[in-house]
Order: sequence, then structure tokens, then C-alpha cells
Amino acid sequence: MSISNSATRYGSVARSLHWLTALLILSSIALGLYAESLPYDSSAALAAKAQVFSLHKTIGIAAFFVAAARILWALTQTRPAPLHPERKLETLLAELIHWSLYLAMLVVPLSGWVHHAAVEGFAPILWPFGQTLPFVPKSETVATAATAVHWLFGKVLIASIVLHVAGALKHALIDRDATLARMARGHEAGQAGRHPLTPALAALGIYVVGAAAAVSLTAPPPAAPAPIAPAPVATAPAPAPAPAAADANWVVESGTLGFTVKQMGADVGGSFGSWQADIQFNETPVDGRNGHVTVTIDTASLTLGSVTDQAKGPEFFDTATHKTAVFEADILPATTGYEAKGTLTLRGSAQPVSLPFTLTLSGDRAEMSGSTVLDRRAFGMGASYGDESTVGFQVGVTITLTAIRQP
Repeated sequence: MSISNSATRYGSVARSLHWLTALLILSSIALGLYAESLPYDSSAALAAKAQVFSLHKTIGIAAFFVAAARILWALTQTRPAPLHPERKLETLLAELIHWSLYLAMLVVPLSGWVHHAAVEGFAPILWPFGQTLPFVPKSETVATAATAVHWLFGKVLIASIVLHVAGALKHALIDRDATLARMARGHEAGQAGRHPLTPALAALGIYVVGAAAAVSLTAPPPAAPAPIAPAPVATAPAPAPAPAAADANWVVESGTLGFTVKQMGADVGGSFGSWQADIQFNETPVDGRNGHVTVTIDTASLTLGSVTDQAKGPEFFDTATHKTAVFEADILPATTGYEAKGTLTLRGSAQPVSLPFTLTLSGDRAEMSGSTVLDRRAFGMGASYGDESTVGFQVGVTITLTAIRQP
């Protein structure tokens, strides 16, 4: 049994890689569709869904490397000629489907891998080589584009497989020739001939157009023109009265509000894209306090990697019902820096919260950085997720901002 191809048969290496690739791809597709159908309305259900997605991703990565090996091997080998070269349209169609399969076997798992690397946490790849990819940043934009490519070319892959199998069955059951036998048993049949280049170029063109379409569909809409007059920075309820002589108003110039929670044992980072702060602060404390702050958070602006929609749902932030969260606190001097001590109202539950922070003042400019740890259970979040190994109880919150003193 020869390991190499000839003009009339496939060698053992090509046949082994063909069937291994088919097994991996079909397994990955089935697992992906099954994982999508699974619910995640409880801790046990989420764990099961994550496990199936992990298997889907791991087998998909294996399929990528096996497919790459198969393609590299094919490029070094003689390709057996078609058994019916006189059927020009049928031969061109078969070649087009063949090249579409080759490209899809690389594009689909690679785009899924890029999405996985661009987000945090959910359903790790089951291997010891890490979860990231070189040159792929943690980015919702990258993840969204990769998802679109993965979805679109996943459909192309499934269609190509269906047509490929249909063609093989036609040869076996209708034409009764040796096309399928050449790949299944290494049967020798046919005569030497040439393979046209046109189908390969056509398949490549389809993928270039499809990739451009997938990415364009995920592009953000053009930004609206900036208003002539700046909108007010703070729209939160007015803070508790404070001595006018001691307090100074500050306007947030820039900042980030993020949090981290463990999911399936891995840290997942999230953030809120829209929030406002009404700050009164003075370096000299009056009646034991340096000022007051009210932070209003738009909960719908939440992002949390690949589980953003789940986090916004009724089990967690319930953004449809509780559109805002409010942190209102006095600013107090602390041993090192300051402390914002007050109440966080989230999901309709008000809980005491203390946020230690450091402050660097430079004239009328201030840079602040603080962090604290919350327990999601205190706000009624994830009541059915009682197993901390699935979704952690502790949530680390970090905030950084730069503010400007107003006259």
C-alpha cells in the first residue's frame, strides 16, 4: 500500500487525513449545534453547556490542524484525475466544492479560535497551551467580527459537506464508478489528466467576498454629529447638602468602571460603557468628610465577554427591569488615601458599600483609582447558581477616572 498519491488513486496518507478530518469536522458541527440548543438557566445547566462548548472548541482546533496538514500534504502530491473529464460542468462544480471545503476547513475553526481569544472566560479550550492567540487583542469588536465570519462560513462548510456527500453518493449509486472507492479503499481507476485552476480561484473569490460582507455587517454605525453645546456630565439625583464653602464641583473627563468574576474557575472581565458621576470634593475635610459622590450606571451598557446577554438577563443584572444602578456615598479620609462609604442600589437592592481609593491632585486635575469586592448574592444575583465553581460569589470592582475642578 503506497503512502503517496498517483494519477489514478489516493495514497494511504491522503485517505487517512481525509477521513480523520471528516470525523473531526462532523463531530465539531454536531457539538456546536447541540451546545447552542442547551439552556443555561441554572448552575448545573450552565456547567453542562460550557462543557459541551469546550469539547466543540477543542475538537474544532484539532480539525484545523489536521485540515492544515491535509492541505499541505495535498499540495505536495499528485491529484488523481476525474473519472469523467468529458463532463466539464460536473467536473468544475466538483472542483469548486472541493476548494470550498478546503478553505472552510481552515476559516471556520480559525474564526472560532479568534473569537475565543478575543473574549474572556467561558468554555476554555481543553489543552495546556493557553487560551489566547498572538496578535489577537481582547476586543468586543474583534470578537463580533470573528463571530460573523464563523457563522457565515459555518453555513458554507455545512453546504459544501452536503454537496460533497451527495456527489460521492451519485458516483456510487447512479454512475456506479470507482470515485468513492478510490478514497475509501485506495482503489485505482481513471487516467492521468489535468485539474482546472478556475474552481480554486472562484472558491477563493467567494470567501473574500463573504469575509468582507461578514465584517461589514458588524461595523458600527457612523457616529452622530457632536452637539454644539456639551451635554451635562451628571444627571444623577442631587447629593446630600454639604457646606458650600468647603465643597468644590468636579467633572469627570474620562474613566473606566470594570469588574471581574470567576466563571468555571476562570476570571472573566466586564465593564460598563455608560455611567455618570456627580462629585463634590475638597482636600480639607469638613465635619469629618471630604465631600460626596453619586454615580449613576446605565446597566444596559454592560459587556461581559461571550456571556453579555446572559449577564443582562433576569437571573443577574435584569437590565430590562432595573435600567440603572446608583452608588451614593460620602468621601471620607482614610489611613492611605480616601474612602467612599455609602450605599449601592443594584437590581432594586440597596447594600452598604465601602470603596477605598487613592487620589493624585495636580492643580485643578485629579486622578483617582479604587477597588472593592462585592458579593453578588447580596443583590439577589444568580440565585440558582449556588455552586461557586460555576459562577463565583465574589465580584471585584475597579474604577479609575480623571476629573477636572470646576470654578
